[in-house]
Formats: sequence, C-alpha cells, structure tokens
Amino acid sequence: MKLLRYGPAGQEKPGLLDDRGQIRDLSAVIPDLAGSSLLPETMERLMALDINALPVVAGAPQKDVRIGPCVGQVGKFICIGLNYADHAAETGATVPPEPVVFNKWTSAIVGPDDDVKIPRGSVKTDWEVELGVVIGKGGSYIDEADAMSHVAGFCVINDVSEREYQLERAGTWDKGKGCDTFGPLGPWLVTPDEVGDFDDLKMWLDVDGHRYQNGSTKTMVYKVPFLISYLSRFMSLQPGDVISTGTPPGVGMGQKPPKYLKGGEVMSLGIERLGVQTQRVIG
Repeated sequence: MKLLRYGPAGQEKPGLLDDRGQIRDLSAVIPDLAGSSLLPETMERLMALDINALPVVAGAPQKDVRIGPCVGQVGKFICIGLNYADHAAETGATVPPEPVVFNKWTSAIVGPDDDVKIPRGSVKTDWEVELGVVIGKGGSYIDEADAMSHVAGFCVINDVSEREYQLERAGTWDKGKGCDTFGPLGPWLVTPDEVGDFDDLKMWLDVDGHRYQNGSTKTMVYKVPFLISYLSRFMSLQPGDVISTGTPPGVGMGQKPPKYLKGGEVMSLGIERLGVQTQRVIG
C-alpha cells in the first residue's frame, strides 16, 4: 500500500493511493496516519479493505491536492549520520565504528512539496536525500532478526542541514538539523511488501534540474534491521517514530567548491518505488 495524508497544513486527512493514482479517503476507517493507526493489526485491516469502495478525493495528488507529511504526530525523528561509505569518503570522514545518532526536532517536519526556508543568517544550507523508516510496532531491545516486524513502512526524507550550525558552532549536530521546514516527509508511506528489496533502491536529488545526488541504498553501511535493533538499546521505539538512515554522496558541502542553497532554487528528489518530493527554497 501507498498511504498518505492530504489537505491543508495542520488539517490533513488519511488517505490511500490507488493503482490509478487517485487518492482514496480513509477518514471513516482511521482518524489519522499516526500512532496506533500504524500498528500491524491496523495495517492488516487497511490491506483487507475494498479500495474501490472508498471515496475518491477529487484532484491529482501533488498537483491539485497538497500532500502533507506521510506520518502525523511524530514522537521521535531520529537520524543516522555518515551511514553511506561513499558519502563518508566525500566528506573526508571515516566510517564510524558505531552508528552516529542525532535528532531532528519534530517542528522541522513539513509536507514533501512544502517550501524549505533558509534560516535567518544561514550561509550553508544543504540537502540530503534519505530513506526514512517509520515504526509501526514499538519496543525496546528488539532483536535484529525481528526488526522488520516493527516497520510500518518506508518514505522519502530530505534531511535539510545547515552546515555552519551543524559543524562550526560547537556542541552537537542537532542545531543544524532541526530548523523549521528541514524535515520534508513523504509523499507516501509505502508498506514493506510493496517496497521489496530496500537494500538496493535508487536515490537521487536535483537542484534546479542539475543532478547532485545519484546513489543507492546498497552503499548503506549499517542496514535498516541493525539500526532498529541498535537504536532500541538506547530508547524505546514507538509507533510513528521516524528513522532517517543517512545519505549517499553528492551533498552540497561535498562539491568542489562547495555549493549551498539559495532562495528561488528548486529541489527535486526521490527514491525508487517511494515517490518524489519537490521543494522551492525560500531565502
């Protein structure tokens, strides 16, 4: 299934994308795509629905109809740094002996096509296309072999980052990662059965039509099941938590010379089978 949330910001309704690319409204079935609606038993109930009996939402998604973040009421937005061998190489870093963990604040979350705003005074706002993992069943000390049973689905994330705040202003990375609008999620929450082999998905990101990132999840160092198990040693994972798993090479700070976002530019990014995001940069 491709699940989604549609409508004005703060008033999104749950929906499902049918095989003709139409939105089907799920408001009579679940209150939102959030929390307990992501539990395995609820997802099984959604899969058993007669899609053709659900109301059609007029308009084309991402054209006539705004798509919101694909998960509502996110509790934790957990990110993994330097998790692609080729990205670590472009930044001059070595692959860490354990995953690098940081946070994006949930106030950073926006829809996949909402504007991204450069923070006041920023000079190094950058992009990162990433595979997002959404937790469906919570838990602590999750076995790696059982980790995928805790996944509700996958999505596209743009881990927008202010590099000066992140790397040059002392303290943790978090201050350069969680600015408002720095966490576009979606467009779809795609269930694992539809994604298939998540260890070999093509990923890309363009700025004003120029391709900067062109990678694959196959160069991910710490894979999704390991990350879920690893993180659950340090915190309980709960339904609706989002894990952003790292980025392939091609980020702005890795260019020679480095390139950072400016107002008026347009980012377009996507992951195979998970959809595409498009954001206008507001300076």
